[in-house]
Amino acid sequence: MAVLVSVGRHPVTGRARRADQDARGVELALSLAGARISLLHAGALDEESESALRGYLGMGFSALTLVEQLPGADVVPALADRLSAARPQLVIAGERAEQGEGSGMLPYLLAERLGWPLVGGLAAVEKVENGVATLLQALPRGQRRRLQVRLPAIVTVDAAAAAARQSAFGPAQRGEIEAESAAVEWDEAQPEWNVTPARKRPKRLKIVKAASARDRFKAAAAKAEGGSGQVLTDVTPEQGAEAIFKLLKDEGVLR
Repeated sequence: MAVLVSVGRHPVTGRARRADQDARGVELALSLAGARISLLHAGALDEESESALRGYLGMGFSALTLVEQLPGADVVPALADRLSAARPQLVIAGERAEQGEGSGMLPYLLAERLGWPLVGGLAAVEKVENGVATLLQALPRGQRRRLQVRLPAIVTVDAAAAAARQSAFGPAQRGEIEAESAAVEWDEAQPEWNVTPARKRPKRLKIVKAASARDRFKAAAAKAEGGSGQVLTDVTPEQGAEAIFKLLKDEGVLR
């Protein structure tokens, strides 16, 4: 299997680090006994990115494959060509990057280009046998859904997956970053973007995600807070829209 890793960004200091969801993806791969795992990153190698990538090597790997891409390039074609040649049975990725676009579209574009199925929001891989993977998908309120997908496939890791182990300094420094050249295709849309400082996002409705069985049971069995809910039947579209608007105002999503 192949794990796609990226250069993360610490939310407080802004320093480069291994991305949390990508590291969880590596941990998920390591939990499968006997799996042959390769780490794959597409981008440029500099002092900052090398330090972050070595954080993945420190999880117990001797090498990481770097597909060389210049800043501003579209990495999807290069990754798709590399995966087509390697033919891994399972590709694991984080749901979105911690810097750059961070749109979460990369796994979907890869799946579309390769013609492989994709499963999002993964909490665990239970087993892989006879060309079929049994997956555990994380749902809101701590619930889980068991799925089976025919391989090869791409999966994205949810924050409910097991936390990544600590990166060891010695193996991180001894591991090799093996660079491979690849054709560069420029992202034609990116130069047209207008980048501005991020603004505070609106408040989101509470979604409970729990890692342990005990927390999942408590979340699923908990009663809804408040008693002001109402059931609307046989109402006009205007009345329904007004009720939804009032709920969003009360929850603080709209101001």
